[in-house]
Amino acid sequence: MAELLVSAPAKINLHLEVLGLRPDGFHELAMVMQTLDLADQLSIRPTADGAISLTCDRQDLPTDGSNLVVKAGELLRARVGLPELGAAIHLHKRIPIGAGLAGGSSNGAAALVGLNHLWGCGFSSAQLHAMAAELGSDMPFCIAGGTQLCFGRGEQLEPAGLEAAPALGVLLIKHPQASVSTPWAYGRCRELRSDFYLEAEVEFEQRREALRTGALLAGLRGEAALPPIRNDLQAVVEPEVASVREGLALLRQATGALAVAMSGSGPSLFALFPNAEAAAAAHTQLAVDLAAAGFEAWCCRCTGCGVTLG
Repeated sequence: MAELLVSAPAKINLHLEVLGLRPDGFHELAMVMQTLDLADQLSIRPTADGAISLTCDRQDLPTDGSNLVVKAGELLRARVGLPELGAAIHLHKRIPIGAGLAGGSSNGAAALVGLNHLWGCGFSSAQLHAMAAELGSDMPFCIAGGTQLCFGRGEQLEPAGLEAAPALGVLLIKHPQASVSTPWAYGRCRELRSDFYLEAEVEFEQRREALRTGALLAGLRGEAALPPIRNDLQAVVEPEVASVREGLALLRQATGALAVAMSGSGPSLFALFPNAEAAAAAHTQLAVDLAAAGFEAWCCRCTGCGVTLG
């Protein structure tokens, strides 16, 4: 059988609110996530040797059993109960590693969707989403994509109700040497902001409803001006990570930027513009300064879908 190509897109957080702590020790979140047209690609070829092998064009990315692509294949194979199933998978990376853009989660989601198709497992979308949630909080969103409200640990999805993907242009930047540990960022948030944490489910639901009916979704639908983007992790990361401070300061200089923020726990940063042309013009405007500060940059568009075959 010919190899199957699967696209695994990046995401940004258009809203990240830490509501409080859950009984399982994770944080209860209220988020809006958005897929971009910046995507990795998996090429998958079935084998009958019972081995799931992964190669990658980035030598600094682990390709052993710690990679979510391999974990996804092993979980899917265990659920279908056919240990002889195998696959040779090659990962072409375009999403920067460790960037707060869900690259690893999207790769794992792409493996689930691609292998389910290639092996003929027949699992439904709901079953794939449940398996994705076992592997990572962002993975169900990576399968669904588009513009979604994400609650719980991030695995509980609600469509944002947009007729199409926002027509926004995105200028995305990351310093290749910068990294932020997600557990550290949430731990720091707990240290500095726990006095503001909510405790009761009724309080959590009030914040979810405020997000559903608030200014952000109205702005994304074009009904109102886009408000400033809230990211509670940015509030604790920005003061302590120099590249985040510097990158945000550069993006805030961009002509025509509607909003500037960090994605997830960082260190990737982005500015939103009315359209892709405005984002490209801002990239041109900032190119010399971004390069001088060592930042990589991508001009992106919002998309309405997550993992796709072909």
